[in-house]
Amino acid sequence: MRAGVFERVRQWWSDRSIDRVERRQFSAAITASSRRAAKFGAFGRGSLIAHPHVTLYNERFIHIGCDTMIGPYVALSAGMIPGQECLTNPVVRIGSRCLIGRGSGIVGHLSIDIEDDVWTGHHVYITDQNHGYRDVTVPISRQSQPERPVRIGAGSWLGHGVVVLPGADIGKHVVVGANSVVTGVIPDNCVAVGAPARVIRRFDDVEGWIDVGE
Repeated sequence: MRAGVFERVRQWWSDRSIDRVERRQFSAAITASSRRAAKFGAFGRGSLIAHPHVTLYNERFIHIGCDTMIGPYVALSAGMIPGQECLTNPVVRIGSRCLIGRGSGIVGHLSIDIEDDVWTGHHVYITDQNHGYRDVTVPISRQSQPERPVRIGAGSWLGHGVVVLPGADIGKHVVVGANSVVTGVIPDNCVAVGAPARVIRRFDDVEGWIDVGE
């Protein structure tokens, strides 16, 4: 059986060439055996949240599967403020064998479902709620739109800087190109790029991977 993320990092940490700062960072990571992990709704065996983490709010509404690694400087929250009561549980679910890149942000209010084996590049942002702007007499920061569930299908890859917005539904085995913005439905087995993201390649059972015309 393949070693879990935590086991592989521990093997790396045992290398005597690793400097003191890196050792301290590993020691401060959240793992399934950490006291902090007990605050989560679920925290799977072999998973790790790297240190330092920027924001961790309302962990009991966050479920993390097994052998998942969440990189350093990641913001991960259910709701906007500590102690907020959420309407659903889990609000954020991250499956097994996932990798969330450095500096990313996952902010859920209703439902963000990241299925198994999803990997992301650095600085990816995923949210199920956005700000409104219709009332010009009220600052945009004080206007919000209704939450819309977000799903990212199993085995997908989100490139560096991808933004996933409310209502996005990304299928299985999908590549989303760097700096793309996903606002709607992306079907299974395809490549999507742009803002808003559009499909440029898809898999056909007979022809294999084919380009999609404009």
